[in-house]
Amino acid sequence: MDQTTKKQTEEGLAELYRNVQLAITSIADIMPNLENDELLKDTLMHQYEIYEQFSARAQILARDLEIELKEPNPMKKAMMWSSIKMSTLTDNSRSHIAEMMAQGTVMGITALLRTQRELKGGDERIFKLFEELIKQEEAFEKKWKDLV
Repeated sequence: MDQTTKKQTEEGLAELYRNVQLAITSIADIMPNLENDELLKDTLMHQYEIYEQFSARAQILARDLEIELKEPNPMKKAMMWSSIKMSTLTDNSRSHIAEMMAQGTVMGITALLRTQRELKGGDERIFKLFEELIKQEEAFEKKWKDLV
């Protein structure tokens, strides 16, 4: 693998990992704001567990490719937390949370598609991981839109 391809591979895997970590953080930030809505809790926990699986797979692949993954920027996480807190403070209904999750999922899909397009060459396992995560995100988006 040449240097350019290696750099693109590192950046691609790092973006996928950041995307998943931000999704995990968002769900963890939303969970304490839920009332007694078991459907919402179950849906969020299921999505959280799937993101955890993708995170683990990205970490294993990074180790195999000798790539160091970094956690998302703490400032970005803090801004997300405050945004979620403010938004759910005024409205923590199922439809509002579903709308927030659908919007976040669309932003994630957009970022993943952009990064995937920029990948050229590189390890086929990264392309496969991108494909699987995008497909899963699209399923999440549909589920959230059904709950709005």
